[in-house]
This record gives sequence, C-alpha cells and structure tokens, in this order.
Amino acid sequence: MNTETSWPGRILVTGGASGLGAAVVEAVLKAGGTPVVLDRDISTVAAVKAFEVDVSDRPSVEQAVQDAAESLGGLDAVVTAAGIDRCGKLADVAADEWEKVIGVNLMGTVSVVRAALPYLKTSHGRVVTVASTLGKRAVADATAYCASKFGVVGFSHALAAETGGEIGVTTMIPGGMKTHFFDDRTEQYKPQDDSRLNNPGNVAQAILFVLSQPTGCEVREMLICHEEEGSWP
Repeated sequence: MNTETSWPGRILVTGGASGLGAAVVEAVLKAGGTPVVLDRDISTVAAVKAFEVDVSDRPSVEQAVQDAAESLGGLDAVVTAAGIDRCGKLADVAADEWEKVIGVNLMGTVSVVRAALPYLKTSHGRVVTVASTLGKRAVADATAYCASKFGVVGFSHALAAETGGEIGVTTMIPGGMKTHFFDDRTEQYKPQDDSRLNNPGNVAQAILFVLSQPTGCEVREMLICHEEEGSWP
C-alpha cells in the first residue's frame, strides 16, 4: 500500500465503530481510501463495510478478517484500535475481567494481525498496532491494562524484526484521548481534567502519516500525546 498508485488503500480497522478507530476510519475516507471495520458493535457504522466480532474470539476473528479482506479484494493495512480496560487493584478486579483485557488488547491484536498476514505480505502492506503510554510506564490499579499494552509493544517490536522487508510494522503509542473509553469507569478512575486529553483525530492523522511512508521507509514507533500529557514520561 506504500506506493503512490495504491495510497491510501484498503485498511482494516479494529474498534472502528468508536473512539480512535472511528477517527481512523473518517481520516481514511477523507484521504480517498477504503476502510473496513471490525467491532463488537457495528450498529453505528453506516458509511463503510463492517463485520461484527469480538476480537478476543480467535476463530471468529480469523473468519471476520478473511471476509473483510475478500470483500475488498485484499488488504493494504491493518490498524488495531480495539481496546478495553478494567481499573482496580489486582485483588479487586475479577479474574475473568482481568483476563478479558489481555484477551482484547493483546491477544485480539495478535489474532487480527496473524489472520491478516497473508494479505499484507501480498500487498507489502503495513500494520499499525495501538499501544499506550501505559505500555511504557506503569501505574497503580492498572495491572491488566499495563500488562496488555506492554505486551503489544513487545509483540510489535518482535513482529517488525521478524517481517522486515515483507510488511511494515509500527507501534503507535498514544496518550489519553477524548473518547468514550473512560465512560464505564468509576469516578476515581475517570480523568479529572479532560483538557489534557488529545483529540483522537490528531492520532488518526499520525497513523495516516505512518501509512503514507514511501517504500523502504518505516516509522517503527511513534508516541503522540497532548502537550501536557500526565502519563508520560
């Protein structure tokens, strides 16, 4: 997808029905590309093809990625924006809820990328995995989220080393964004000052920048945040 003739191409976006994923879909459409969405709730998606799937369900992911790719005649990029969180002390977060965070954020990322690899290798395409500043710095009451995002960083770096020359791999590390991500948290875990949250559209533009690099040039990692981001450095 990193040629002038195919840019911006066919881009699969997980979590594309809301938040950062929706911002990526909008940015791709404005750039003339063809996004396709994978999300557990696609009821609000109207302008693009969408497939309903829980990314923590590997067999369902494999089928959804295949269906999405076949509907577009292939894939040029994958952006893994699906993510959840369960805040609280380790002893207070139910084990199945803790493991669900790993299942969506880390294993969901792995499953989608694995299923998309044959299509991306054919197009010499790109993967953009979405980690977090909490994949670089740990905080209390976020063991599940930090474990998942540290895992995404490690997975992405290893994948880049493994597939160099075949596909591009970028680890996108955003700080907090103004999305509905925080809505289901208790008050103590919600941002007290959303003026320090970035606009997801800014991050989406950074992702488009990554995807627009010429053949042979890769942005391996990018950290993007509000100028007063509190979770970095």
